[in-house]
Amino acid sequence: MKRSTTALLTLGTVTAAVAGGVLFLGTGGGAGASGEGGEGGDGLPPATATVQRTDLVRSTTVDGRLDFAQRRVVKAAVEGTVTVAAAEGETVRRGEALYELNDKPVTLLYGPVPVFREMKVGDRGSDVLQLERNLRDLGYGFGLYVDTEYGKDTEAAVKRWQKHLNRATTGRVGKGDVVFQPDRVKVVSADAALADQVGPDGPVLTIASTKPVVRAELEQTDGALTARGTKVEVTLPSGRTVRGKVAGTVRPEEDGSEGAAQEGITVEVVLDGGARAASGEDARAAASVTFVSEARKGVLAVPVEAVVALRGENGGYGLQIVRGTSSTMVRVETGMTADGQIEVSGAGLREGMRAGVAKP
Repeated sequence: MKRSTTALLTLGTVTAAVAGGVLFLGTGGGAGASGEGGEGGDGLPPATATVQRTDLVRSTTVDGRLDFAQRRVVKAAVEGTVTVAAAEGETVRRGEALYELNDKPVTLLYGPVPVFREMKVGDRGSDVLQLERNLRDLGYGFGLYVDTEYGKDTEAAVKRWQKHLNRATTGRVGKGDVVFQPDRVKVVSADAALADQVGPDGPVLTIASTKPVVRAELEQTDGALTARGTKVEVTLPSGRTVRGKVAGTVRPEEDGSEGAAQEGITVEVVLDGGARAASGEDARAAASVTFVSEARKGVLAVPVEAVVALRGENGGYGLQIVRGTSSTMVRVETGMTADGQIEVSGAGLREGMRAGVAKP
């Protein structure tokens, strides 16, 4: 897993960084004397950097890959022979066949309740209600009263539908006749090939929603970045950069890489712009995902090496501010660090000032 992380420097690291260059030691007061602490004969530092107002972003970048959300396996409800295999990459909608078993289509219908029984006259339940809604939306609802009861009107609508499918008009809907899913689905893979024998609970195909996502693996120590809603930037295989956010984590069996998932945390990132954001992209190529863990907007910042440790009972940190041919030590409070820059604040500190730094 390729990975890069911006520099996350503690205040102790700041001191070490300064010590490795030129360490300007003040008296521990609010400001040193003019020209104090310089390395040259004139008391000025060997180089300066501008105090800038900028945005600091702490981030982690890892490899990712394009995929589709809510990947799951569809298993056969009954025993049989695959007579028409699922078509990989195809989008299947309500009323269309996901595959055929024993020369009979297994039809996709919409609804949250999975098939758990044969439905017939006299049955009641939420599964009956969603079946009737599908019959109505597919155009077989003439004379059908949509409710939770499987009545004669439901049976008549089922027979009309079965006749259209060229199936035996039994008026019953068996466990192996339909698959309920919340919406249209994309066939990710055909897990059972033509002529394969499948038994109950045998995998037939893997499906997902039609919403494109990017999956990326983080280390266990990056748990804070997996929170739903965490903002990310994704560089797609084409080089385009789009924004997105973390939708959640993915279980190993959903990711299809159980061993890797046990070592890290696989997250699913939803792209802003939906399907259009990933249109024309090569799903086999790697993407780059940048997770933003912290951001500070419009703060004053200087290079880390500009911050100096102040000597004295008060201690703390300061900047050697250069004005013309003289310099003054100014006490500062330090904040977030990222990409070699550190947030600073203090009385009298302004954008555009020049702060002393060690030689490059």
